[in-house]
Amino acid sequence: MTQRVGVIGAGAWGTALAQMLASDGRDVLIWAYEAEVVEAINAHRRNPLYLPSAKLSASINATGDFGDFDSVEIALAVTPAQVMGDVLSGLPSSPLDLVLCSKGIEAGTGRLMNEVARSACPNSDIAVLSGPTFAHEVAAGLPTAVTLACGGGENQWKRLSPAIARPAFRPYYSHDVSGAEIGGAIKNVLAIACGVVEGLGLGQNARAALIARGMAEMLRFGTALGAQADTLSGLCGMGDLVLTCTSTSSRNFSLGKALGGGQAAADLMADRRTVAEGAHTAPVLAQLAIDRDIAMPITTAVHAILQGARPNEVVAQLLARPLTAENEV
Repeated sequence: MTQRVGVIGAGAWGTALAQMLASDGRDVLIWAYEAEVVEAINAHRRNPLYLPSAKLSASINATGDFGDFDSVEIALAVTPAQVMGDVLSGLPSSPLDLVLCSKGIEAGTGRLMNEVARSACPNSDIAVLSGPTFAHEVAAGLPTAVTLACGGGENQWKRLSPAIARPAFRPYYSHDVSGAEIGGAIKNVLAIACGVVEGLGLGQNARAALIARGMAEMLRFGTALGAQADTLSGLCGMGDLVLTCTSTSSRNFSLGKALGGGQAAADLMADRRTVAEGAHTAPVLAQLAIDRDIAMPITTAVHAILQGARPNEVVAQLLARPLTAENEV
């Protein structure tokens, strides 16, 4: 029997996931915060605020009422990371498979999204979907591969994989929920750094070096928190890092590029409808690194730039660090 699937959050990524899930004609329920988005999806098959390029399937139904989720068995949570807990607390308390698709760390608490979700939805089985995914490509049906990390192990994978997989959307199994989330959160911060490199005109050599050294930071931090190195070297770590560090389709890369070009962080953040999660993740990640004595110089540099430090001066400080072996900090 086909399980009823819902998507929580009708931003670009949530809308793209709903469109992908509905590509075989399956009924998909999507919850939107904005009443105008609900109206546009139901009446016009469009989401002009967040994904205007996509003509949405007739089998997608939008709602602003969580009461409509009382019969949903699989829910994909795609709200901004910083409001995830508040939004999930409105869900019905009935057990379901809750798949977290947002990438970030909760400010103030340092909690990963799976920790936030377990607190808000204690009756649910938690999974994480993460990987190199641009929303407009997924909505268009272009080939995409992701990590699906299942806290409920292989039994949960057997429930979720046939419900989520499509001919052009291929999930790979993992049981490393924290690893999948850590990779997705850190790559956003590193994408800002790569955008700064682009904005300053420092060249492709510098960007490639930053990606490699950023990957070293991801591995140091992740393994210190119990993540598996293989997870971080896969789709939800290295794969996502490469994508978001090399394209202006990445909100985080675009933010960094603007910072490198001389625009102020406060102005850029105030002017954005869509969320560059790395800007929220950088300060909490930098603090977690200090608390755990984990060296993360690129993360620290991004945090400094977001606080108003001059990008060229921050880069000069990074380049002036003592020389060392590549496998050291």
